[in-house]
Amino acid sequence: MSLSLTESAANKIQALLANEDNSGLHLRIFVSGGGCSGFQYGFTFDDAVGENDQVIESRAVKLLVDPMSLDLLKGAEVDYQESIQGASFVIRNPNAASTCGCGKSFTPSDSGGGCANAGY
Repeated sequence: MSLSLTESAANKIQALLANEDNSGLHLRIFVSGGGCSGFQYGFTFDDAVGENDQVIESRAVKLLVDPMSLDLLKGAEVDYQESIQGASFVIRNPNAASTCGCGKSFTPSDSGGGCANAGY
């Protein structure tokens, strides 16, 4: 199972990309060391596809993911939610054993078992 987007996330990403003046941009999703729980999620627009990048298409949106990040994000779903507290992308990651109170970092599970959410 690969990384996927909800309809809400895909619509928001397409709207953000439409505001940019570069038709070659894609959303890069990555995991880096740091944060309260050991790893943190990151999002950026990128028009350069790296040699080792995986290009994943979900709901007509092309995502760029490096191999290390993809290993930690396999089976994850990216959603976009709006509430009275604000709007954010939320990652539902089955590979996360726990998330930090800030919601942007996580600890991976050894088995990839638990389901944890993280907002960004």
